[in-house]
Amino acid sequence: MNKEKFQETHQWVKDELERTVDFWLKYGIDRENGGVYTCLDRTGKIFATDKSVWMQGRCGWIFAFLCTNYGIKDEWLEASRSCLDFLEEHCRNKDAEGRLYFTVTGDGKPLRQRRYCHSENFYCIANAEYYSLTGEKERIERARWAYDMVYKLNNGLIKDPTGMGPKTIPETRTGRAFGDPMIYLNVTNIMRRCDPENKELYDARAKECIQKIIDYHYKPELKCVLETVGMNGELQTDTVAGRVVNPGHDIEGSWFIEDEANYEGNEELKAIARNIYSNAINAGWDEKYGGLLYFIDALGCPPEAYEHDMKLWWPHNEILIASLMFYRDTEDETYLDWFYKDVDYIKEHFADPEYGEWYGYLRREGLPTEPPCKGSTFKGPFHVPRSLIYADKMMDEIEKTM
Repeated sequence: MNKEKFQETHQWVKDELERTVDFWLKYGIDRENGGVYTCLDRTGKIFATDKSVWMQGRCGWIFAFLCTNYGIKDEWLEASRSCLDFLEEHCRNKDAEGRLYFTVTGDGKPLRQRRYCHSENFYCIANAEYYSLTGEKERIERARWAYDMVYKLNNGLIKDPTGMGPKTIPETRTGRAFGDPMIYLNVTNIMRRCDPENKELYDARAKECIQKIIDYHYKPELKCVLETVGMNGELQTDTVAGRVVNPGHDIEGSWFIEDEANYEGNEELKAIARNIYSNAINAGWDEKYGGLLYFIDALGCPPEAYEHDMKLWWPHNEILIASLMFYRDTEDETYLDWFYKDVDYIKEHFADPEYGEWYGYLRREGLPTEPPCKGSTFKGPFHVPRSLIYADKMMDEIEKTM
């Protein structure tokens, strides 16, 4: 290992984290209504005031997670609490057993409900992380409620109280989505850390998530994880949806699995995690222009999504975490090489030292969409700071062994 290069990169990670956190504190936090605005242009100017409920939860979690890792700062804790209070006051549908909306207006009027339960997932982790800092009992009770609601919805144990049915007509076709057990695995990991008195429940649920991913979605014969499969994991490769591979999702899932494998001391699971990562990054990395393609087809057919060859910010965040985690755990410099390759691409195309934060969306050749944005309904203070926090802490660990 080149120690000087590693330490220089570590300093870049620290600087990027500071710039990113400052960007959202300065431009995103809504001091009037509470919560966070995320539709921000390159300079931080708000270009739309509707609020993403996902991002209220994600922002609530990230500012609490900053406190967990670096010590409590009043402005971080207040930003987290602002998002949590906005969620509680404005984002829960009282006519649907408290299920959360997908978007609301800037002052909190409901706009859109979706069948997916990721709003509940992010509400859950924000409340749990905040509870771990403050001990406020109502926060963990809310987190437990959401955790239970997501489990019941994902497993068909209750009817969706919103009245929304499945995405496709179940008599014709039904299936499983990789994102459900994958994200719930990460939520479970956070709940176990923040709510240790229910460790046995979280241990069991984590194993269940892993089993679903491996039994249904992991397809080593195709060298990928499929986003959508039949209820028994059967291939649906005569459909476009049944062939979709999201390399960034696979890479994110790989480090969730590695994290759980480390917790369990499960060497077989570690091998699967690393295989998922290697398959995804080798298949998804664009050898012509660099960066990770957004979607690919498992059989090499034409992808349907218009954005399939764009470069989005968050998969590159996941590469940062996964490659560094696998290097830390194996000392195999192949992973470190991927880490540096990703950092170089980020520095050249995503990062914006002048204004802070990263561009969200690049065309295939690496130029930002015009006019460029730093946030949207789907991009806020989550993937970028999360990856930088994880990278900073893992690099601390690695440097101690140099």
